[in-house]
Amino acid sequence: MSKFRTTEISDPRFEANNLRHITVKSKHLKNRGDITVFVPPGDDLTDLPIVVLLHGVYGSHWIWSQKTGIHLKMKTWIENGDLRPMIIAMPSDGLMGDGSGYLPLKNSDFENWIVDDVPNAVVELIPQASENSNLFIAGLSMGGFGALRLGIKHHNKFSGVSGLSSITVVEEMALFVEEHLDVYEQTETENESVYATILKHKDHLPPFRFDCGKEDELIEGNRKLHQQLNDLNIAHTYKENPGKHEWIYWETHIKETIEFFDDILKS
Repeated sequence: MSKFRTTEISDPRFEANNLRHITVKSKHLKNRGDITVFVPPGDDLTDLPIVVLLHGVYGSHWIWSQKTGIHLKMKTWIENGDLRPMIIAMPSDGLMGDGSGYLPLKNSDFENWIVDDVPNAVVELIPQASENSNLFIAGLSMGGFGALRLGIKHHNKFSGVSGLSSITVVEEMALFVEEHLDVYEQTETENESVYATILKHKDHLPPFRFDCGKEDELIEGNRKLHQQLNDLNIAHTYKENPGKHEWIYWETHIKETIEFFDDILKS
């Protein structure tokens, strides 16, 4: 029985480059939500790991594929033996304003859209996925905030977490969005910063990493988070690279995130 009132998935006759497109009616969004999915080619692939890959402000479900070619890169990396086959599920954030922050808000629960609906839709509609699939989460900028916060908060679901050029506190949303910060107000402190989330769940942390460009406007927040974690001897991986808050950085460094997940599967 479907977990959704309505579902739509693209017709294989018209799909290209191993991308499939899903729309489901989400009880959490109280609306329809879109997911672009990379499904590796190959016969008899089952129980494949699922990477939920979150976009930043201004974007939507299509943007990772059409700005970085992540689906083409994944196919090449898999064929070359660099990585095992994985599904990449790229949802919209719910399309509130310039960005939802992947937060539970007054009228829509953008958090559980990602944590519940997206994996459920992929398992239900993509035969290569199943309830046995390992689940990972990653994202850039606002998506990094979402990935780090949701992956750690819902550590019972996610096997690994990664953020690229991440917003680390909700106040940093003001650098990018038109909406007033009051829109993102939370009743739970753990939803307002990655550090607060980590503190609350520090006894049950999944493996996690984050990186940032040295010329990125979010670098100081990432450095502060790294130092806070070091002060508490909380295991994590942090890396700084040359680069700004721009697509060429994310296109260049997304492989490190996928390799991190691949290493977790190996171990």
